[in-house]
Amino acid sequence: MTKKILITKSAGFCFGVKRAIAIAVETAGKGEAEDGKEGPIQSLGPIIHNPQAVERLQEKGVGVVESVDEIACGKVIIPSHGVTRSDRSALEGKGVTIVDATCPFVTKAQEHAKALSRDGYAIVVVGEPDHPEVKSIISYIEKGVPVFTTVAEVSAAKGVRKAGIVVQTTQTFDNLMSFVAAAMRRFPEVRVFNTICNATTLRQQESTGLAGLADVMFVLGGYNSANTRRLAEICKAINSRTYHIETERELSPSMIEGASVAGVTAGASTPPWIIAGVLDRLKEFWKCDRIEVSFYR
Repeated sequence: MTKKILITKSAGFCFGVKRAIAIAVETAGKGEAEDGKEGPIQSLGPIIHNPQAVERLQEKGVGVVESVDEIACGKVIIPSHGVTRSDRSALEGKGVTIVDATCPFVTKAQEHAKALSRDGYAIVVVGEPDHPEVKSIISYIEKGVPVFTTVAEVSAAKGVRKAGIVVQTTQTFDNLMSFVAAAMRRFPEVRVFNTICNATTLRQQESTGLAGLADVMFVLGGYNSANTRRLAEICKAINSRTYHIETERELSPSMIEGASVAGVTAGASTPPWIIAGVLDRLKEFWKCDRIEVSFYR
């Protein structure tokens, strides 16, 4: 019997993550601060939200610190999802070498939030308030400007004449539209900057399409990755046999029992070797059958 493994064409690293990893690897390869003095190479928080990729970078000499207070010298890499304005200022004050790996799409969201707030707009930030990217966006809003992060807050807002909307780059379009609808009902003037990354939208579209075709669906990526968790949620809503896993070690034969078509997608911070490892393990489980592996688009 023929078994099929279908992989979404956009699965895995997006542009911003590829760029951040390349910057980190290049920085580690240089090994010295630009002033010629030796010093540690550290990222302020994980460069991307994938534990396995971060571990590989640590093996190359890129450490991880959780706060600016832990940094005294050397090079500091700003992660792909950015840092707050206050953290960046603190780093500049320490005189360390800053290597900026912030995704350009995140930078654009920060710039929109800053410009809108300076023009007197209240700011609606669509995203997860505790996510580092959202915290970084909010930090660029001018002090004293109203900030709303939930639909309920938007609906209950008073005394606001105009509002600007910016979005965490990995949000869904449907979630953005729920905020837009609430804002349009509440504020006389609304400006919207759709800062959702195109790669995120494409990945979500491909994943939902594949989830409807597959007998079992696997979503690969870090449990700390917001975009991977969101992929798992939208796939689960379509296919109840959806599994969010980090690596092939979590796979078991029972997951594909009775299935002929396995769908595979991956978050924007999932390395290619993890995807390859999952495919190899699925082939091992189906070793007695003819297996076709192809892209779904």
